[in-house]
Amino acid sequence: MMEADLVKLGREELIALILKQAAAISSLQGKVEELTRSGKRQASPFSKGTRKKEPKKPGRKPGQGIFKRREAPVPEQLSEPPIDVPVEQPACSCCGGELAFDRVEEASLTDLPEVVKPRVRLFRVAVHRCTGCGATVRGEHPELADDQRGATAHRLGPRVLAAAHHVHYRLGTPVRKLPELFETLAGITFTQGAITLDAIRKAAAAIGATYQSLCDSVREAPFVHTDDTGWREGGASRWLMAFVTDTVTVYPIRERHRNEEVRERIPADYQGTMITDRAPVYDAVELTAVKRQVCLSHVLRSITEVVDRKTGSASRFGSELKDLLQHALDLWHERRAGPPVQDYDARVRRTKFDITWRLRNREFTDPDNQRLLDGLGRCHDEGTLVRFLDDPSIEPTNNRAERALRPAVIARKVSHCTKTASGTRAFEAWTSVLNTLSRTLTGPGLLNAIVRLVHPASPQTA
Repeated sequence: MMEADLVKLGREELIALILKQAAAISSLQGKVEELTRSGKRQASPFSKGTRKKEPKKPGRKPGQGIFKRREAPVPEQLSEPPIDVPVEQPACSCCGGELAFDRVEEASLTDLPEVVKPRVRLFRVAVHRCTGCGATVRGEHPELADDQRGATAHRLGPRVLAAAHHVHYRLGTPVRKLPELFETLAGITFTQGAITLDAIRKAAAAIGATYQSLCDSVREAPFVHTDDTGWREGGASRWLMAFVTDTVTVYPIRERHRNEEVRERIPADYQGTMITDRAPVYDAVELTAVKRQVCLSHVLRSITEVVDRKTGSASRFGSELKDLLQHALDLWHERRAGPPVQDYDARVRRTKFDITWRLRNREFTDPDNQRLLDGLGRCHDEGTLVRFLDDPSIEPTNNRAERALRPAVIARKVSHCTKTASGTRAFEAWTSVLNTLSRTLTGPGLLNAIVRLVHPASPQTA
């Protein structure tokens, strides 16, 4: 209706129009709230969900990243004698004064040689034939496979294969790019199929056995962080889970993400503490006896989402609760940072009392506040909200598991997941083993560890 039409309306007609518009606005607000709630439910794999109003800015935050200062090389690392760089100018360029020796500074360059020549060895295997029955006997060498003959006589060595698997499964480089990478850097040629087949074979043998050992160790860990993300196998939806302890990281991939899949790694009689988000899968009756800490980062974000939509007294409950939980988090950091905190136990009791007071015996007319109260109140009753205050060794957030999922998310983006069940088993085994090794090893040490796992007889690991 145009402004000119409104001028012509009488008082009663205007009131009726206003009431009609108010009813329409109220209906639309209800639909918006319903859409907001549905967007917060657990999304299926690859669901984009609701777009955030203010998405994060691209790039790393200040102070973050992998940059670190390079150290000066030790004498054993030098490939040639030091090069002296004298001062060539006879006098000061500023005033023309005489120059006197002050000091020697060191600078270095680390580079690849012009030609990286691969180590190629030819084995001349003797073959004898029995004069009686005609059977043949071949010479044996610990670095040669029993079936290494004929069309498959010439193969890649264990260090090349270990490096290729590390670059693919750990660093996320697609298999299709590995041949060009190795040919460029070292003049080594191979096919994608050679790398894929080797990964599948070793996942069914040495790497697979190591992976199972890592999975078994999760059950004995004092705590475990877990999270999940979507995956695909030949176009079919899967779930990739991350289980992170203080020493290992494992990535099982399953068709579904239910309590049955969780209990494969975390049994019902698990004696440690599980740190998770608030997904319903962890609330199963079968896991009731397992101690748990919900991720406080997720909780604080949920509270912030409610507070940001409210005004006046409707925002007071969430704001006060957020401040209390933030105080609990600060108290934990203070305890972990240094010497024993003065009156720590008393401060913990006071903090827990304040949280309990705000989560008990409350009824709100506002539905968002009521849902927040019901959800967090249940967590607090179950002892999963601030368990970290009683045991400072427990981390209050699930950041470990979220960070552990990043390599898998990158692999999903650049390699488009896996095509077959054997490829999936190879991915979960190799990614678990390599990410676990990389927590304590780097550089040649990491490569040597991989070679020792898959080819312990190789002299190249010495």
